[in-house]
Amino acid sequence: MIHYRPLLLLLAFVLTGTASAFHHNTTESFSSILENATTRIGPDDFPPGVNPLTGLPVDDPAMLQRNPIVIKVSNAPPLVRPQAGIGAADLVFEHYAEGGLTRFSAIYYGQAPERVGSIRSARLIDYELVPMYQGLLAFSGASIGVEDKLNTSEFADRIFKGVLFGRPYYWRDDAIPVPHNMFTNPNALWQMAEVNGVNFPPDLHGMVFDEAVPEGGIEPGRFIDLRYRATRVRWEYDSSTGLYYRFADGQGHYDANTMEQITAENVVIIFADHRETDIVESEFQGSVSYSIEIKLWFEGDAILFRDGQQFPARWVRPTREDLIGLRTMDGDFLPLKPGQTWYQVIRPTEQQTPEEEWLRIE
Repeated sequence: MIHYRPLLLLLAFVLTGTASAFHHNTTESFSSILENATTRIGPDDFPPGVNPLTGLPVDDPAMLQRNPIVIKVSNAPPLVRPQAGIGAADLVFEHYAEGGLTRFSAIYYGQAPERVGSIRSARLIDYELVPMYQGLLAFSGASIGVEDKLNTSEFADRIFKGVLFGRPYYWRDDAIPVPHNMFTNPNALWQMAEVNGVNFPPDLHGMVFDEAVPEGGIEPGRFIDLRYRATRVRWEYDSSTGLYYRFADGQGHYDANTMEQITAENVVIIFADHRETDIVESEFQGSVSYSIEIKLWFEGDAILFRDGQQFPARWVRPTREDLIGLRTMDGDFLPLKPGQTWYQVIRPTEQQTPEEEWLRIE
């Protein structure tokens, strides 16, 4: 992105100042220019080679000519941890599946490891996320009701159901119990999408990034204690790295590929209406679990955590094709820190059971 203001100021110095005055003021002027130059990018225009999901340059700009992949990654039971490749996702949505358990929809675009998983079944939230990111969908399977929606969607030709494919696309690791042992290679899925003629450069807009810490931050915002009904998440901010570190059920949460703890530059709490549907997800000993519709459209309350501070916000998604963006309470764009973002999708306070669900900030 070219910033024209510094160029115009430099031209003004040349045209109106003497040579000695220009020489005398050059260092001071350029320093002032750099301090005042904006570092904000998005929501519509991104410099060439910059990932619109992270605000960071990619190693190879050709990576941005492919669709993002939404991959369903298991988070229960605890034996699935550490998951493979989860730390490499550009964005991750943690959401309720059923029974108080959570699952991940991890979005890969700017980078992708050779092994991601374990892979589990899709949920209704993916019906919203795939068009949002103009993505491919990688999942093991789905309940009849969810699969019907996916198969009749506008992206039906971009869904890749794991049980229908073998290597190099999907495989099972015999060292891990079934059904928690399916894995995928996103790079192989991109190749298959290319062969099938469904891999195309997306038009992604809606996210805003800025290295500078925005105004309006509130302290504390260094520790996030988030309780879902059947799992507990904690994020801890480290000022030496500028990152939030993830903990799950009291233990550090790691990526099995690297054995490094999962981190994020941004953690965003998304409050979204949850409604139980008539789609049966599972039935065990007479107990039936139904699919949950999570309303990720239009807008709702949010909290952005970045740089050790919290920022009250509104999340907005005006149309089905728009990415979720953040606004201040006054309606201005609220920028993320360039880097990875985790969206913690939770029920609004009025829908929560206080003894089983909470958000505590330190």
